Amino acid sequence: MGSSITRRMLTGAVATLALALIFSTGTALAECRADQVELRWPGGQARFSVDVADTDATRSRGLMFRESMPRSVGMLFIYESPRRATFWMKNTLIPLDMIFADPSGRVKKVHANAKPQDLTTIDGGEGVKFVLEINGGLAARLGISPGAELRHPAIVDPAWSCAE
Repeated sequence: MGSSITRRMLTGAVATLALALIFSTGTALAECRADQVELRWPGGQARFSVDVADTDATRSRGLMFRESMPRSVGMLFIYESPRRATFWMKNTLIPLDMIFADPSGRVKKVHANAKPQDLTTIDGGEGVKFVLEINGGLAARLGISPGAELRHPAIVDPAWSCAE
């Protein structure tokens, strides 16, 4: 019994260390890449590997039918122009946080823990150009809230430049 408790404690410590490396605070993040989104906010930074949904077809499919997703992975929805962005969770099997951002990449709204397979409309509001979907509950756990800034090459006039 003692060894299983020790094994669980060690596994928990390794997981915590891995999260600390992925979601580091106060450290410089890599240059902008099309397959990554970086976020910063007072007291923290995070980087997610992303699939980009920038066509009607890829945005319609989104993260449907995925049974799991690593914590450091997400999907970035990119629209041609700012709009009222609405989502639902039809055929989505995992809970998601939806992070809605304006054309400059500034987070306007975070919808936490969207329920799998729920048909209720999730409204991100007007003026949304980017939506980052990550695992449900992760935004609150990291401290991501309105005012945070996204960095990605698709953000043309960014609040947080790729050159920084």
